[in-house]
Amino acid sequence: MKKIEAIIRPQKITETIKSLKNIGITGFTVSQVVGRGKQKDTKGVYRGKNYNVTLHPKIKLEIVLSDHMVDQTIKTIIANAQTGEDGDGKIYVYPILEAYNIRTGESDETIDDLSVKEGM
Repeated sequence: MKKIEAIIRPQKITETIKSLKNIGITGFTVSQVVGRGKQKDTKGVYRGKNYNVTLHPKIKLEIVLSDHMVDQTIKTIIANAQTGEDGDGKIYVYPILEAYNIRTGESDETIDDLSVKEGM
């Protein structure tokens, strides 16, 4: 099993999730985050005062899946989240050693079958 963490632009999350569902990825976690990479600072105005925005709003998408789904999932995320501009984000892939179902307490070696089991 692997865990994919994708940091993408907020405006790209809807189409990315739709495309992930189309390839059978139905289980994921989405978090609002802020971060900094090559994307340049922007200017903002709050109550008439100018300020620099150095941390940009992003979405972190976390997916745990079987090894055989990793390449297709990465290609899908890139195809849907990419704009070609600085600040498009990053994708990280981590090995998952074990997974457990909290409800049953059992080891969960069939992570891809979760959506089928739970009727998602």
